Amino acid sequence: MPGSSRPNVYAFADYRRYLAAYYEYAKAEQYGFSFRVFSRRAGIRSSNYLRLVIDGERNLTREMAGRFAEACELAGGAREFFCELVEYCQSKTAQERSRMYERLARHRPFREARRLESAQAEYHSQWYLPAIRELARRADFCSDPKWIARQLQPAISATQAKRALELLCKLGLLAQGADGRLTQTSEIITTGPGPLGHHIYNYHHMMLDRAAAALDGLPREERDVSCLTLCVSQAKLAELKERIRSFRQELLRTAELDDSPERVVQINFQVFPLSVAAEPSEGEAQSTVK
Repeated sequence: MPGSSRPNVYAFADYRRYLAAYYEYAKAEQYGFSFRVFSRRAGIRSSNYLRLVIDGERNLTREMAGRFAEACELAGGAREFFCELVEYCQSKTAQERSRMYERLARHRPFREARRLESAQAEYHSQWYLPAIRELARRADFCSDPKWIARQLQPAISATQAKRALELLCKLGLLAQGADGRLTQTSEIITTGPGPLGHHIYNYHHMMLDRAAAALDGLPREERDVSCLTLCVSQAKLAELKERIRSFRQELLRTAELDDSPERVVQINFQVFPLSVAAEPSEGEAQSTVK
């Protein structure tokens, strides 16, 4: 719509979402703007390239990232940030993502735009922080760091437990009640539906490590590890992911309604491809490139 504000590139942690936002802005503000016009700005022959990038069907090389930045009217530090954001989003390992995130964090506007994320980063910095927060729901919860350290599997040190309590209180996730006991300040924490920050990726890696350790170290009656290998359409894959999301919400509600919690558990869900996507037929390919 006319009068809409230009998207701030520093407010994005996903360059594809930024490109989509910029396209919508330019389409509303600049007469005749189109995918073809963007391609001309970027010096690209394909008139549909921006759409393919936004849809995740194409990645950007370093050179192409620079062209896209210029086509989005980014210069100086903003251009540099966009190019680094592309590298961050296309990183293949958690180590690469962490390294690139550190480079993004050098940009002050990005740090200012992501201030609220820092608390979430601290909360997910160690696997036992969410575990201790859930442990606080037990009726016999004791804020003695030595007691807490012994309750976790694997056990942590009393020093780690003490620092964890201090951090959870600082973040406002635990608070002292009228009776002097530490309790949760809210029932549920979720990372939301948006793109995951690098700290969430690291947290998932930690929990996958914990799952592998449980497979080797816990008796079968205390764990449930199973898997399925399926061949489905892209549409059915999207449906499966949505059903997993709905099931996660159902489990959260179930735990919230449990008035006598006894044990902290971790439930992981993973869906990932074991084969490449099928090539589109000739007719389908023609319909996607206009």
